Amino acid sequence: MTMYLYVMDTLADWEIGYLTAEVHSKRFFSNKNIECNIVKVGKDKSPVTTMGGMIITPDISINELELKDEDILVLPGGDTWMNPENDRILEIAKDRIEKNLLVAAICGATCGLARVDALNSKKHTSNDLDFLKYMVKDYSGSDKYLNIPAVNDNNLITASGQSALEFTYEIIKALNLFNSSTLEAWKNLNQTNEARYFFEMMSSLEDRNGEQ
Repeated sequence: MTMYLYVMDTLADWEIGYLTAEVHSKRFFSNKNIECNIVKVGKDKSPVTTMGGMIITPDISINELELKDEDILVLPGGDTWMNPENDRILEIAKDRIEKNLLVAAICGATCGLARVDALNSKKHTSNDLDFLKYMVKDYSGSDKYLNIPAVNDNNLITASGQSALEFTYEIIKALNLFNSSTLEAWKNLNQTNEARYFFEMMSSLEDRNGEQ
């Protein structure tokens, strides 16, 4: 499978930090032979500047994007989701959402999806219900809104910008990249900083390909 990560100017660095680190490193994968490559997609191949000032060069342009059913499209937060230049990726996302194919959106990206009416049929979350209503005046999916950090409803994963950990948890779970016990310990460790969860996590890895 491939994780297609959309990158654009003002991308919120912290919202994908857990995700890119764990998927790229494979350090806690249930099997390190699992193929899950990250491909960065831009509206074109021009470098973009993140909110933190990092320069990212897309691997492919949106014209080269060929999503398969088993792939996932990840839309990070940023301040440019109300810009029409992102409409094409939003329409691609909307089409996948309607087909129950994996799409993950966090923070400002949920506003983009709301703007193209892609949230109305599935349970979802964002930074706040009033935030969505403020950002997207004709948003009409409030009956499906859940006031929780992250939610997965039929392969639509959404999250608050303050919930990068939960966002990553839902994606890893959906892709079945970690054993369930590893995933729970990983989440608990990052949420609580309690050492016992580190040892639980390491114990859960002991039988992985004969490694520790």
